[in-house]
Amino acid sequence: MSDVTQILFQIEGGDSAATEQLLPLVYHELKRIAASKLSQESSARTLQPTALVHEAFVRLVDVDSQPKWETRGHFFAAAAEAMRRILVENARRKARVKRGGDREREFLDEAALAAPAEDERLLDLDAALEKFQAVNARAHELVKLRYFAGLTSEQAAQALGISVATAERDWTYAKVWLRREMLHAPS
Repeated sequence: MSDVTQILFQIEGGDSAATEQLLPLVYHELKRIAASKLSQESSARTLQPTALVHEAFVRLVDVDSQPKWETRGHFFAAAAEAMRRILVENARRKARVKRGGDREREFLDEAALAAPAEDERLLDLDAALEKFQAVNARAHELVKLRYFAGLTSEQAAQALGISVATAERDWTYAKVWLRREMLHAPS
């Protein structure tokens, strides 16, 4: 008879100290079972193997609902079943509309955090455009027409009463000037 089986008999006999002896003996095996169960779950899971083991162990040694385990294998089968029930309960809880079950989990993109927000870039562009107006008023108007109004070179040139070639030269100059100004602007 193994140590686990002897401890299980002691627990069934009402020895509360035996419960403390059981966990160290079965912990690694329970964690292996938990990892196996969780590997079948989706990658969006929130439950970790350690938490699953602890929750299952608490349910298994609950004094009020203590089943009779005949062998070590019977105990591990009961542990696996307890883990399955916990996973099912967790999945049901997450699936409830009340808990956001109708929504998909989105993972945070760290690259998006490093990039400045669109609002910040727009404010930087606005500040640069204010300075650019004093440098070249016609190119400033061209930028507003092309960038903010979405006009093509031809349409913007026609609106400003200039040639398309002049509009293209002003557009190239404005992009370089504004990019340089935005890069050197204090944040």
